[in-house]
Amino acid sequence: MSESDNPTAAAPQPAQNRKPKRRRRKPRKSGSNWDLRQFQVPAVAGKWRFHDFDLPLPLMRAIHALGFEYCTPIQAEALAKTLLGGDVVGKAQTGTGKTAAFLISILAYFLEEEAPDGQKPGAPRALIVAPTRELALQIEKDAKALARFTQLNVASVVGGMDYQKQRDNLGKKLDILVATPGRLLDFHEKRDVDLTQVEVLVLDEADRMLSMGFIPDVKRIIRHTPKKEERQTFLFSATFTEDILNLASQWTHEAAQVEIAVTVDNQADIDQRVYLVSDADKQRLLVKLLQQESFERVIVFGNRRDLVRKLDELLRQADINVAMLSGDVPQNQRITTLERFREGEVQVLVATDVAGRGLHIDDVSHVINYTLPEDPEDYVHRIGRTGRAGAKGVSISFVGEEDAFSLPEIERYIDAKLPCEHPPEGLL
Repeated sequence: MSESDNPTAAAPQPAQNRKPKRRRRKPRKSGSNWDLRQFQVPAVAGKWRFHDFDLPLPLMRAIHALGFEYCTPIQAEALAKTLLGGDVVGKAQTGTGKTAAFLISILAYFLEEEAPDGQKPGAPRALIVAPTRELALQIEKDAKALARFTQLNVASVVGGMDYQKQRDNLGKKLDILVATPGRLLDFHEKRDVDLTQVEVLVLDEADRMLSMGFIPDVKRIIRHTPKKEERQTFLFSATFTEDILNLASQWTHEAAQVEIAVTVDNQADIDQRVYLVSDADKQRLLVKLLQQESFERVIVFGNRRDLVRKLDELLRQADINVAMLSGDVPQNQRITTLERFREGEVQVLVATDVAGRGLHIDDVSHVINYTLPEDPEDYVHRIGRTGRAGAKGVSISFVGEEDAFSLPEIERYIDAKLPCEHPPEGLL
């Protein structure tokens, strides 16, 4: 859950000597000797601390263990509303802390209000729907990290993974279920999942679900949950298009809008470079760059699966420690590859945009855009893989003949001119 704690966007101002009123009733005992004296965070003007929200002790203990101190803007704005029981429609890009924002709200609620009587196995109290397997598994991992000092149960159902193992997990009482739409509907149709007891519904990266054609499936899922007036709903999207806002109005009840701008201002710790290079010279430039010692942990983005395969083969032949991540790679292997990259066993990850959003990988030193993305928004998501949590990062974009048309669109989108230069001497 390595999301930046130093965003540039302004957070709401904390009220002096007053904590937000809560909708909760009777607190549950933590059963632990740990207390807040072990988690000291000084008050800073203009910033919310997690202490300011009067969160349950087991949750504060997990926040402390994860190294969080101050809320990011999306966390501060969202928690001020969700902890009161309200719906939220949030605009925020990856890396702003939105995952922790909705997970903390859900866990605080469940820690302070007992599960209803008669909760059945396979009937989650919270349902989180995400567009991709990787994002769903990342959310599950983050939820388990925040719930580590509680008795709350977290599980996931995603395509491409062990079906029977997931079905076995659904045979238990569940507090939080993270799911991709297709696999969730599959289990629901087989009556392994009951959505009638969902108290909190989260729709993450709604814009991607729209672009990937999942909205009909999501609508079917939502029809099986309680009415929007009887559940709490969070919807997050990197963009607020007319279609997204229309969906939000259908699925949420009197929702507050929270907006953190999708700009590279949130990536102030990234040194962005553009190398002007012919398409014929890109392969040689990539190999020579990656042979430099300063390139410690690198993600190389390509637009197509066949290109990613070609780059993977090229770098292997150059004795570079590389792995590939794309839709062509079986799901179990993709998960293993990501873990090896996180652990430093792999130096270079060559990927399509399947790795561009929703994945939290610490200590990525460089992002290389071998080809510029066709969608300018994906440029922001790609470079956001580096420069996280206050660390410095570098993004390098190769701009050849085929990329020249994409560059002006990206610059208009980020409202900034990117410094274009020829590659340093000796690299070509």
